[in-house]
Parts: sequence; structure tokens; C-alpha cells
Amino acid sequence: MGYIQGMDSRRGTVFGTEDGRVAIRFVRLLPHPPEKVWRAITDPGQLSAWFPAVVELDVPAGAALLFGVTDEQRRRYGMSEGSSGRMLRNEPPSVLEYEWAGEILTWEITGTTDGSRLVFTNVLSDPTAAGPAAAGWEAGLEVVEAQLGGRPITWNPLDRAEELASRT
Repeated sequence: MGYIQGMDSRRGTVFGTEDGRVAIRFVRLLPHPPEKVWRAITDPGQLSAWFPAVVELDVPAGAALLFGVTDEQRRRYGMSEGSSGRMLRNEPPSVLEYEWAGEILTWEITGTTDGSRLVFTNVLSDPTAAGPAAAGWEAGLEVVEAQLGGRPITWNPLDRAEELASRT
């Protein structure tokens, strides 16, 4: 995994899990209250600007999830089928954890004196995907930060992910 060593914290930190898988963790300090950050990672309208699937996350733990293909994925990659998963934890506004196509995604939000600390961890099903996955999530988190700050999204997160991936 030498190719991962050069990744800085903004790009995520790659590490091995106790069960032998590979995970990427991102930490963002955000000057917004936990409830606002929660909406940014769960509201379908906000998700549509950055999340790589169409999904309804406002479901209880144990519920099945369907991750649909976005219009952009259809156009760009010819994708036609979504995938499934399930909600593992849904504890607004602090913990959102779900399984998606064999991967575990965990969003943890903690209030701070200046806003929130967001920790996002993606346990991968394919360890060789760490570089491209990190680039994709970094691009998505850039959109989340812009949304939270009220800044217009003037870029395509898929283009940005490809740009970031080419740097690894």
C-alpha cells in the first residue's frame, strides 16, 4: 500500500481495520451546528449535488436501502443498475452508518465550541480502490463544505474526483 502513504489528511487517512479490510477516514472541522451538518449528509436535495447515488437515508436502523444510479452516472459511465444496502445506525444529529454494496459508511458528528467535527469513515470492499475512493469522497466533501457555507457549486464533483485521482 505504498501508494497511499503520500495522502495528506485532507485526502483522507487510509488504515487497516480489525477485520483485515481497508478504510479511509476524513475529518472536517465545520463552523456549523451538528443539525445543519446532519442535513447536509442526509437531505436528498443536498445529497443530489455530491453523493454518488440516489438514496433515501431517513429510515430506521435495520431498514433496507436502495442506492439508485444518478443521471450523471448514466450519462458519463453508462451505468444502469443501482445497488442495495441497509441502515445500521441512524441517530440524528450524531451518527449515520449504513452498508452499501459490501462497504460500511459511517458519519459521526460532534458539536464543538466553534461548530462541528465531522468524521467520515468508508470501510472498503476492494482495498485497491482506496485512491479513487478517497478522491471521490474528498470531492464530495468539498461540495458539502460549499453547501454549508452558502457558496454556489460551480464545478462537477465527478470531474473534480477525476482530477484529484490523477494526482495520486
